Amino acid sequence: MKKYKVFRSVSFQEEILKYDKNIQDRVDKIEDRLMFNPEYGNPLGTRWFRESRFENHRIYYLVYEDLQAVYIVAISSKKDQQKTINTIRLFLEFFREEIERLIEKDNLQGE
Repeated sequence: MKKYKVFRSVSFQEEILKYDKNIQDRVDKIEDRLMFNPEYGNPLGTRWFRESRFENHRIYYLVYEDLQAVYIVAISSKKDQQKTINTIRLFLEFFREEIERLIEKDNLQGE
């Protein structure tokens, strides 16, 4: 089975730090699952845009099969779900460029 690299967007990382340790630990567990199963969670209209739910929270991520990467981009509550999904869809091109830069940087550090 392929192992995917999982990255967090800067905005997601800043947002998750506002949550308590239990929520952060749950996100870490989801991230660990995504490394080996990028199709974990529920698709949001396509295979590559997904969410994982727990309690009243949703974690949103994009799966880039060609890059073997998962990009965690947002967290929201149920009430902000549609607004968050719409915002992510508006920024898909930006996220693609950002994940490509992160992978390039990661590859350079690994050399």
